[in-house]
Amino acid sequence: MLWTRWLVLLLCWGATSTEHQAEQRDGAPAVVRQDSRRQRSPPPVEPLDFGFVPAAVYNTHAYHEQGPVGILFNIVHAFLYVVQPNSFPKDLIVKVIQQNMGGIKIEEWRKPDNVVLLLQWIYYESGFLICGTIGFLFVVLMPIIGMCFCVCRCCENCGGEMHQRQRKNADCQRGFYTASLVCTSVFIIVGVLIAYAANHNVTTKIKNTRRFINTNMRDLKTFANNTPAQIEYLTGQYTTAKHKVLSDLDNIGPLLGGRIQSQLEKEVVPSLDTALRMAGAMRETKEALENVSSSLEVLQEGTGKLQASLSGERASLSNTLSDPACTNGAVSHTCNTIRSTLSQLGINADYSQLADVSHALTNINVILKTDLSNIVQKGYSSFNDTPKLVKEQTKNIVSGVKSMLDKIGAEINSFAKMFPVEASLVNFTIFLNEGQKDIESYYPQIDQMDFYRWIGCVALLCTVVLVVAFNILGLLCGTCGYDKQATPTTRGCLSNTGGNLLMAGVGFSFIFAWALMGIVTALFVASGNAEKLICEPLANRQLFQIIDTPYLVHPAKKNFLPGMLFQNENIDLTLGSMYRDCFENNGLYHALQLETMFNINSFLNRTVYNKDLANVFESVKIDLRDITLLEQAGRDNLLNFANSGIGQIDYDAYLAEVNKGVTQVDLLSFSTDLEAQADQLPRGALENALKGHASSIRQIHREQVVPMEQAMKYVRARSVMSQSIKQLKMTSNNLPVKVTNILSAIDAVEYLISHNASHVVKQETKGYTESLVGYFKQYTAWVKNSLTTEVAQCKPISNIVDSMEIVGCSFIVDSVNTFWFGLGGCCVLLIPSIIFSIKLAKYYRRMDTEDVFEDLGNTGNHGEHMCEIHGDLAVLRYDWRLCFLACCRVNWWRDHFQAA
Repeated sequence: MLWTRWLVLLLCWGATSTEHQAEQRDGAPAVVRQDSRRQRSPPPVEPLDFGFVPAAVYNTHAYHEQGPVGILFNIVHAFLYVVQPNSFPKDLIVKVIQQNMGGIKIEEWRKPDNVVLLLQWIYYESGFLICGTIGFLFVVLMPIIGMCFCVCRCCENCGGEMHQRQRKNADCQRGFYTASLVCTSVFIIVGVLIAYAANHNVTTKIKNTRRFINTNMRDLKTFANNTPAQIEYLTGQYTTAKHKVLSDLDNIGPLLGGRIQSQLEKEVVPSLDTALRMAGAMRETKEALENVSSSLEVLQEGTGKLQASLSGERASLSNTLSDPACTNGAVSHTCNTIRSTLSQLGINADYSQLADVSHALTNINVILKTDLSNIVQKGYSSFNDTPKLVKEQTKNIVSGVKSMLDKIGAEINSFAKMFPVEASLVNFTIFLNEGQKDIESYYPQIDQMDFYRWIGCVALLCTVVLVVAFNILGLLCGTCGYDKQATPTTRGCLSNTGGNLLMAGVGFSFIFAWALMGIVTALFVASGNAEKLICEPLANRQLFQIIDTPYLVHPAKKNFLPGMLFQNENIDLTLGSMYRDCFENNGLYHALQLETMFNINSFLNRTVYNKDLANVFESVKIDLRDITLLEQAGRDNLLNFANSGIGQIDYDAYLAEVNKGVTQVDLLSFSTDLEAQADQLPRGALENALKGHASSIRQIHREQVVPMEQAMKYVRARSVMSQSIKQLKMTSNNLPVKVTNILSAIDAVEYLISHNASHVVKQETKGYTESLVGYFKQYTAWVKNSLTTEVAQCKPISNIVDSMEIVGCSFIVDSVNTFWFGLGGCCVLLIPSIIFSIKLAKYYRRMDTEDVFEDLGNTGNHGEHMCEIHGDLAVLRYDWRLCFLACCRVNWWRDHFQAA
């Protein structure tokens, strides 16, 4: 058993730390739970691919199809259910075993408890007891009855008298007895065939048993050969987790530094983005000021020319209205009206009154000499160098963790090598080979014994066949030789031979029936109880429940199986659970519950779940004070932009002028009205002069106003100025406050990085450590799952149990039950066969005497009358009273037939 100890010890090496895993699985430590609402959950650990454990392919298929003979087995099972309908007495068997483990003593049966158990057992076995009693009576009474029957017939009684009385229904009786004997013989033949089929099935199935033995042995060898490779594969896959951890350690900068950066970027990036947007606003402000300045020059140039033209026309028109002709009473009113509208001849949008933006533009140009965008990008770069900074500062820690991982791998390998697995399994394989050779050496003896058994069973059946043969030959000879015209004393030789054969069958029936019934009764009691007490409970696994009953073997020993295997009765290991796990092809480690026998948790806690790994990372201190988000030049640049003067520009005045029209009045309408008023004047120089002015005003509108309203140059200048002024107004709105807020945000972030980043570093370092430990958790979980379902799969164990059930129950017990069922039916049918053969032989055998009836004559002797009955051998004389009665009876039958 030493090799089994080593094998079991090795298989338990990969057990996982259930306590540690439970702690990790149930929740984080208390501190993390308190901060769970404020801390983000760690990212999921990347799943590792450990591949597939080399699988063992087992060849045994513990399943048997009965075939046509299964119908007979089912009939026998139904008969046994009728004989024994009670359920399996599990509690009764347990009580019997528990009370009689010390040995059965006669005086112990007098105890009330044992008496009750005995009565319960008798009640359970009542069906078998009744049938067994009937069989016993058959065995005892059959030879006695046969002997008495022979003696009785020798005394010419019990049908031994060779005299057959004439009866009216003799032919009907002979036909009935013939048909009954034929049916009985047919049923006996059916019983013989059933018994022979069962007998032959045993021989056939014994040969199939060798296949089960070979495949089970081959599976056990496969189990022994594959287990070391599977264990080596488990230990080798530690390198998968180790390489992943080493890869993460080599990338600690992007992983841990990236996690720290991602936590800080929530505050850093928005502040830098605001500063970067402000740098863009500076460039946009410069462009807007330049657009305003250039547009203002264009519009001032255009409106200046128009103003000069309108001023000259207004002065000329005023001189015309100063003509003395306008003093006449009729004309003066028109002139005064025209004179009152002269003030409308002027420009509406006067851009010359707007303040120049050149001062603000000059300040912006000076500010833009400092590239704020480049300064902000330096801040981005400084912040993005966090992974590099983390990698540099954790260089020594990473090297220490790598050496720690190498040490863990060495401990696992040394633990796996400290057990002589291969040597143990080699010994186990040698044991299997030798065992298989020993079993195969018994094959010739088994075949010889089975041949003798087959001959013996056939000999038993031949005795029944002999009786059936006499019956059949007697029926054939008797039926073929029977002559209705012949009298009982003149029957032919063939008919007489048939009767003698029937009586010979009766004799052999009395000789063999009791012995056959004895064999049937013994087989019935033995194999019937084996079916009900072993095969059926083994099929529904109730037999395992008996073996797994606590304290079955000894009051101080709780469980039988772990006590036998591990000398520890307190382990909750049952035969039923082990069989169920092996039937599902789970690992032997799980089936035997080796985790309760070998404490691998302490080893894993000391190696894979090494707390030193967490302690190393808890000591990590990362200094981020070297990160500079915004240099002083950038700060000064922002302050100068706030004081650049763009906030002092009167943007409303610009927008008001841009939104005004070119002239105060529509010049076309003005010229039309002027012509209409000139037409009201008397024809003359004044009228012509006014019309000339109207024409000049139209020319000004056409040559100057229309281009300013429709020419692209002026339209674009107004549009650009409007958009630029609105943009500048929006940018300058609370500009000092915006700059102050940007600088305050950057100062706050830099203070956070310099002074309060340790909490973020600690939190992210813990998450990073958990991700590294998560790889080992995956490895140990994979090892546990592999040990449970894939390593040392114990399907061969359940196959051995199932094969034993198939061989013992399906092959042997069912066949034996079917054999005694068929043979027992033959024995029972021999009784009616005897009766019908005796009755029928009377109609075929040649009688010594027969009945002859004559009319009585008067001899003159009144004291004695004589009735002669003629036969071949004698003339019998009867008392005159008997002769008188016989003659009267004969006269009645003769009168009756004559009347008919």
